[in-house]
Amino acid sequence: MAHLLRGKQAGVPNDLSTGIVSDLFVLDHIRNFGINSQISQIAYDPVQSLIAVGTNDSKFGPGQIYVFGQKRVEVVLPLPHRASVKILQFCADKILCVDSRNDLQVYSLETKRLVNAHSPPARITALHSDPTLDYALLGTQHGDILAYDLDRENLAPFEIPNLWREQFPRSRLTSVVTLSFHPRDIGTLLIGYTDGAVIYSFKQNKALKFFQYVLPKGAPGGDSDPASMVTERSPPLTQAVWHPTGTFILTGHEDSSIVIWDPKDGRIIQARTLQDTNINKPGPGTFSPGAAPGTFAIKSPIFRIAWCANQDPDDTGILIAGGAPSTLTTKSLTFFELGRTPVYGTSSWQVLSDHFENPKRQRILPCPPNTEVVDLCFIPRSSPHFAGNHDPVAIIALLASGELITLSFPSGMPITPTNQLHLSMNLVHPFINHATLAPVERTRWLGMTEKRQRGPQFLTGGVEAHHPSKRFENRSIVQMAHADGTVRLWDAGHADEIENDTLLQLDVARAAGRQEGVDVTRMSFSGAASELSVGLRSGEVIVFRWGINKHPGQEFPPGPNEEGALTSIADRTEAALKEGLLPFTLLNQGNGPVTALKHSDVGFVAAGFEQGSLAVVDLRGPTVIYSAQIGDFVKPDKRSSFRRSSKEPAAANPEWPTSIEFSVMALEDDDYSSILLHVGTNLGHLATFKLLPGGVDGTYTASFVGAASLDDRIVSISPIHAESGRPAYASQTVVAGLREGRKINGVVVAVTASGARIFKPATHKGAHKTWDDFLCDSAAVVHYEDRGYALLGLYGDGCARAYSIPALKEIGSVKVDDVLDIRRFPEAVITSTGDVFGWKGPAEMTLINVFGIGLKLDQTRDTLINPELLIPPRPTISNMQWIAGTQYVTPSDMDLLIGGPDRPPSKRMLAQARSDEDERRREGRPGATSLSTASAADEEGWGAWATRNLNERTERLNIVGDSMNNLEQNSAGWASDVNKYVKKQKQGLIMGAVKSKFGF
Repeated sequence: MAHLLRGKQAGVPNDLSTGIVSDLFVLDHIRNFGINSQISQIAYDPVQSLIAVGTNDSKFGPGQIYVFGQKRVEVVLPLPHRASVKILQFCADKILCVDSRNDLQVYSLETKRLVNAHSPPARITALHSDPTLDYALLGTQHGDILAYDLDRENLAPFEIPNLWREQFPRSRLTSVVTLSFHPRDIGTLLIGYTDGAVIYSFKQNKALKFFQYVLPKGAPGGDSDPASMVTERSPPLTQAVWHPTGTFILTGHEDSSIVIWDPKDGRIIQARTLQDTNINKPGPGTFSPGAAPGTFAIKSPIFRIAWCANQDPDDTGILIAGGAPSTLTTKSLTFFELGRTPVYGTSSWQVLSDHFENPKRQRILPCPPNTEVVDLCFIPRSSPHFAGNHDPVAIIALLASGELITLSFPSGMPITPTNQLHLSMNLVHPFINHATLAPVERTRWLGMTEKRQRGPQFLTGGVEAHHPSKRFENRSIVQMAHADGTVRLWDAGHADEIENDTLLQLDVARAAGRQEGVDVTRMSFSGAASELSVGLRSGEVIVFRWGINKHPGQEFPPGPNEEGALTSIADRTEAALKEGLLPFTLLNQGNGPVTALKHSDVGFVAAGFEQGSLAVVDLRGPTVIYSAQIGDFVKPDKRSSFRRSSKEPAAANPEWPTSIEFSVMALEDDDYSSILLHVGTNLGHLATFKLLPGGVDGTYTASFVGAASLDDRIVSISPIHAESGRPAYASQTVVAGLREGRKINGVVVAVTASGARIFKPATHKGAHKTWDDFLCDSAAVVHYEDRGYALLGLYGDGCARAYSIPALKEIGSVKVDDVLDIRRFPEAVITSTGDVFGWKGPAEMTLINVFGIGLKLDQTRDTLINPELLIPPRPTISNMQWIAGTQYVTPSDMDLLIGGPDRPPSKRMLAQARSDEDERRREGRPGATSLSTASAADEEGWGAWATRNLNERTERLNIVGDSMNNLEQNSAGWASDVNKYVKKQKQGLIMGAVKSKFGF
């Protein structure tokens, strides 16, 4: 009965929802995009070319680990308990994580599962591993260092006690801050304690040198407080790193001091800050002025120091995050380009000190204003060694807010993450503040691939899982606006194979002619016309159109934007963009932020502004064909009252557009169809305009034809055919058919926060439905296959509900507040196929479908590891270091020193032995004496194998010792002969000079 009554009122003769039943409403969780919570850690593996990101536990989501590869490769590894990721490292085919619960988790990149979780007896403050070792070193709060066996999945018997307390028994409780293997000798470990640094030798099982940074009285140090100069002090250590070849060590301290040490004798070569040098010697020092007279600025601590190298490890530089005065608005990264390292054996002490006192070049790597870099992740070209700082091509910096910035190295130029980093990382690079979605025909989207200058790809690992192909559906194209004014477009898909997975990028700030105050509030994309409109909070509307840059590589200074008129901005194209969405025109109305925006497929753009104005642009000119205030064509509702409190008339509530749509249909009194513009407001008025050709230059004119009054803020406007329910949008095909006099009998489904109405525009009453116990935040007309159409909306009780057309009777509902943020339902987009694209967190969006089969989200389908990619061998010490007597320890020796002689060979050692044996067999060499072969281990048993192996190692070391003794004797004899020769030459030179004086 409701169908017959409301159908007659609305002018809809049929039940358009006959085939849609409640059983069809089952939720499919298709995919998440972005990061669920604030980023706390980031790591990079140059061998497999993967990036790992760890997050904090917050109200928006638990801490978890994201592993990203090429294109859309993404695997999410959840923590076993709710916790934050505190330390994150790659180690060969594993990921090591220490969380805020003090648990060590080991994940396998091959199986994408948690291998083991271990809770050590003390709080972990430092973690260090090496891809050539089966062990991870755990530094604890008490100063002890434990060894975790990654192969046996338990703690090894090896332990390094608190070396600092043994040397300085009266020192306070010191914890381990950093751990670092020697870049060329894995048998030497640099330990950073709270009070200082220590070099430890695994071979000798003792500490070799201690480094304590003590500032005498009168030395300025890195402090800005003059009162501290009168006392002797020792600033706490925050980081300790090796020179890329191990020639020097560097320590960073809380007072922003940077100290370079000689590891052989333990002396300070240079102590400095970012600006001052020799700060460990008495002197006046330099103090940063504070905000008020007589005050000083405290400097930030050293958050991160990286001693990096070019292809030649002796050509180095130091990159520093932190250490800047607190009064600076922009706290940038500082890079000391040192150049070639002086030869240690032949350089004087002054030469070494000058090398660090006067760098070859000091650069400032810019960062966004009002931000501070708290961590760095280098992107090396190939080698995982040298602490991951060898020949880096880029840097990914983590800001205190959890956002990311990517800079080229060493120039420091910003790198756009578009098509360089994973799509989810783009959502925090920087944060997004607005997103919407539009359907685009498949072949049209496949042809939209921009041509842009880009650097080398550094994220090429992993392989995507296979998905079904849907070649006959429109693509769901997301438009995503970022805080810096960048807009990116990408295909969200339908849980299918994404054929064009590249991203399009637009620089709205450049198109607006300024860098500040570019806050995007609305976007509208027309795939059929390949055009995009962007509305700003400052009141401008910018139109982009697909085209070819006529001046690639060139940039022109932007001119002024005309007030209240269109400005051509074609010359504001990015220099690096050769083909793509280029700036076309800009409308500056100056009537407040853009509150509603619609870009049609037929060459019209309509925009509404917060101060109550409406503007319509015909892009054929382009020209503004209509501009007026809402109050000029919509009269306020007359509301009577029995008594008045004042003789003054009540001030009218401000009114502005909230929803705009274009359609093609016949008005209630017309016998022909025309292009219509529907504008809904926050007070519930829905105005209709008719667009007709009539301009002298081929443009159209817009005329107001009527308005309907609804009960609340208008959420959505959906024009449909009255007989079939098909959409009646203004498409290019339908508009072209108007020349043939086609008449479209259409109605408008208008949804407000408190109800819905189906009526024939412009002023027909139609059929009405009021929501009972909840408000509607977002709505659209959807269809399921060929079964019919329904009105689908998101409601305040956390459900997605469908109502029949035209009866507006509830068909079914499904709970969605567990996957979508209910507070951001108004920003969600509902597509015509039942997909819902909405917000899950501040930097995470999700795609779901209400006509599903109960599909659960699986974020571990992609493949991460390529077993054919091998870890390169670890760098070794130089010949001069060998001659000087350095005892080199191999990773195989470390297995014996840490694991002991009773530990069987690990899986990695057996695999390496098989590989070596196969290589020898292929080359025809006799296989015999590898460190461990599978056959030898199987035949003689683990104990016999370990004993034999230890004896062989001792015998080889003795042979090396004998060789060194012979070399020493030969060297001594050679030096004696050289001395005799030099004396003879000097004597001949002197006698020759004397003879020449006497004329001989």
